[in-house]
Amino acid sequence: MDRTLVLSRWVWLPALGIAVLVAAAALGWNVLRGTPVAVAVVRNGEVVVQVGGPGTVQARVPLTVSARLTSTVAEVAVDVGDSVQPGQLLALLEARDLVARHAAVARQQKSLASQVEAAAATVAKAHADLELARIRERRDADLHAQGFVSPAALDASVAASRGAEAVLRGSEASWAARRSDQQALAEELVIARAQVGYTRLVAPMPGRVIQRLVEPGTTVAPGTPILRLVDPATLWIAMRVDEALVDQVAVGQPATIRLRSGSIVPGRVERVTLQSDAATRELEVNVAFSEMPRRIAIDQDAQVHIDVGREHGLLVPAAAVAHDAAGRAGVLQVSGGRTHLVPVRVGPAGGGMVVVSGRLEEGAIVVADAGRAGPGMRVRPAGSDPTRAGIPWNSP
Repeated sequence: MDRTLVLSRWVWLPALGIAVLVAAAALGWNVLRGTPVAVAVVRNGEVVVQVGGPGTVQARVPLTVSARLTSTVAEVAVDVGDSVQPGQLLALLEARDLVARHAAVARQQKSLASQVEAAAATVAKAHADLELARIRERRDADLHAQGFVSPAALDASVAASRGAEAVLRGSEASWAARRSDQQALAEELVIARAQVGYTRLVAPMPGRVIQRLVEPGTTVAPGTPILRLVDPATLWIAMRVDEALVDQVAVGQPATIRLRSGSIVPGRVERVTLQSDAATRELEVNVAFSEMPRRIAIDQDAQVHIDVGREHGLLVPAAAVAHDAAGRAGVLQVSGGRTHLVPVRVGPAGGGMVVVSGRLEEGAIVVADAGRAGPGMRVRPAGSDPTRAGIPWNSP
């Protein structure tokens, strides 16, 4: 039995050695061939320079429908998502007390109108009495001059005239007071009528309901929000842009809006605000939709990229640019199957490409992702033969 085991070992040991030699040879071959990396050819072209930033969907014309008096909600006629037109009923508040008060004021106004009419008649009578008293006074004065009327009778006529004047002044004052009361009551009637009208909340503009904040039975006070509306045609993105980049942004520039839902829609810069946030050093830029998305929500997150211009020059993938410890930029150029760090100056970027300048020339081969290689490494193109791909791989 032991002799059999010894023979088995001598059979397997050479086979294991051969396998190790094959693996080492394969490893050495791969090392000699180089590490496979993705490469790119430096080419002359242009990039669309973009300024990007986060934002949220907002309404340029938001509207909160609120109560204007203390009452109880009787009915809410619309729900979230409903479209409304100007004048359409949105909600009703309890109005019985206000209607009763309006009716009482209307009855008081009718009664006071009768009192004003009576006061006017009293003034007219006082005018007539005064005119009669003055006629008697003048007549008695003439008769007294002729000796037909005693001084006492003349004095009585004069007193009667003065009394009629006093009665007229009193009547006119009473009439004026009644008319003032009538005016005040008319204004009170207008207020009562307006308060009854406040119980009917109607849409002041075309829009869509985005929030329903109360339900029937809720007690509301002046200023209590009941519904929130927006005009869908005025929706836009309120994005935040670093104040260092805002000089590049102008009204009318095209933009691309990516919503949180994944929808991508075109837009344009509608407004650039003039107030910077003291904490974040960002400004708000409003980007309008060129095409309204099929579904959208207020405060929905979005990413916006504004096309602010075009830049021409040598292009490399943005990931091809590496930075050393001092912050200097460079790319890994491939020559003779090895990488060499070539310093470059980095310009504007867009669409995954970046404009570079320096000692790099058009047609040079660079590592597409500088994070996967380093200077002096032996590399080969991943997934393809560089000669068949038309890349001068072994060029100096």
